[in-house]
Amino acid sequence: MLPNVGRIVTPEGVVAGALVVEGDRIAAVEERDGEPTGWVLPGFVDIHCHGGGGHSLTSGDAASARGAAAFHASRGTTTLVASLVSSTHEFLLEATGNLAPLVADGTLAGIHYEGPYISKAERGAHAAEVLRDPDTGELGELIDAGEGAVKMVTIAPELPGAIEAIEFLDSRGVVPSIGHTDASFEQTMDGIDAGAQSATHLFNAMRGFDHREPGPIPALLADERIFSEIIADTAHLHPGTMRFAFDVSLPGWTILVSDAMDAAGLADGTYRLGRHQVKVREGVATVAGTDTIAGSTITLLDAVRNAVNLAGQSMEAASQMASATPAELLGLHEVGAIEPGRLADAVVLDDDLNLVSVMRRGAWLQV
Repeated sequence: MLPNVGRIVTPEGVVAGALVVEGDRIAAVEERDGEPTGWVLPGFVDIHCHGGGGHSLTSGDAASARGAAAFHASRGTTTLVASLVSSTHEFLLEATGNLAPLVADGTLAGIHYEGPYISKAERGAHAAEVLRDPDTGELGELIDAGEGAVKMVTIAPELPGAIEAIEFLDSRGVVPSIGHTDASFEQTMDGIDAGAQSATHLFNAMRGFDHREPGPIPALLADERIFSEIIADTAHLHPGTMRFAFDVSLPGWTILVSDAMDAAGLADGTYRLGRHQVKVREGVATVAGTDTIAGSTITLLDAVRNAVNLAGQSMEAASQMASATPAELLGLHEVGAIEPGRLADAVVLDDDLNLVSVMRRGAWLQV
């Protein structure tokens, strides 16, 4: 439940007070006297998630997607985008048709295609046999099938037809995101100039930085037209790399994502991600028989804690990267901040950042 006097993170700063809710909306943030305890943050917005709690989003199954959304909501992620991995066009069309009604009813906030228009050299856990060059015809069919549900597509800008695809997505109101790429610095800049707006899990699954051949990382990190996703777990990034990214990109351009697969919240074992069997050992997911990382097992709550405790970020900065900035990228104007008129989504933490309660659309969830 909400504390009588808590530290409420608002767009104007931290307010010692109480949150007033009417129906599914925030009515007011009231300043109150007294020593504040705990934190009240806006509900988290995860724009890159493959599943959680034993439920897959990559399967394209509506019931499984509802389960994944419920799991993440119980951990503070009140707005969730379903990320599908590379597959055949027929499968992606079917999955889009299955998930679009969940976007319409508010269970999900959208669909993100993380492939199949990505580099074979930097494919990570994506199946090589379904990767292909970008096709605006395919993209048009997917966007039409989603009826407004499709929000983002990851593309490697060096592929034949990629620039045209980025321009096409931008013209249709879908965010083109650069990722899983072996692009040069110049090819990356061409993608940004064409309309790319974000970087899919910056640093991971992209050509590494070299002082003479810098590749995509400095182009994506330094350009103010790009929002950069960060997977804030120690399997994907060293805490020093997280801190570097946060300090260079700044919270207004940096997005915490979970990249969670269905094993998030569960014990070590064997799971699936798309076409691959995945082994989880000590919380790290890899494609079975390899050392290739296959998504994560964290939630955005874990990412917020890691940003604060491991990478030295303030609670205000971590909250912005987990809520306001991702909402801004996808144009989700009713979520992402605690201010009157927005949907009443809130995460209540104690002083040690332990989860106390979650409110979604004005209703308390079981945590």
